[in-house]
Order: sequence, then structure tokens, then C-alpha cells
Amino acid sequence: MITTADALQSLKPKAEWVLRGDELEWMDSVQTEPTQAEIDAEVIRLQAEYDSQAYARDRALEYPPAEDYLDGIVKGDQAQVDKYIADCQAVKDKYPKE
Repeated sequence: MITTADALQSLKPKAEWVLRGDELEWMDSVQTEPTQAEIDAEVIRLQAEYDSQAYARDRALEYPPAEDYLDGIVKGDQAQVDKYIADCQAVKDKYPKE
């Protein structure tokens, strides 16, 4: 879940601030403090971006190890290479891009 701190880091990189619960203390003399509406909008934007990449995170957990592919290449074992490719395609089919 995206937090206010995530939104602040995104909106004002390297800014100086302290967040105590829901209370923001702006300590930066260079960057201006974002409004609550700006922070809320950034939380929504970042959450949507994160959610849109769920398929990629799911795929990464289930892809076979790249070593299987490389081992097949090194050994000249086309059946092993084909199995690796098929296994990767099965994962892509299970978790399609939306």
C-alpha cells in the first residue's frame, strides 16, 4: 500500500520533513510544502501505477530460473531451451498484461 511518505518522496525528492502519524512537519527551506490535495493525488497515482504492475510481480515469482535456459544453450540441448521458453510462456498466459 502506498503511503503519505511514498507520495512525499515522489513529489519532493530529498526534501526535509517529518511525519508523525498524520501530522506533517515541513522542514525544508528550499522546496515548498505540497498541499494535502497534491499528496492525496500522488498517493492515488502511485497506487494505480503499483497496481498496474501486479502481473509483472506475479510473473517474476513463477518464471523458471534463467540458468535453465543458459544451461540448455551451453549444452546445446534444444529440448531444454524449448521447455524453458514454454514454461515462460505458460507463466505469461497465467498472468497476462491488462
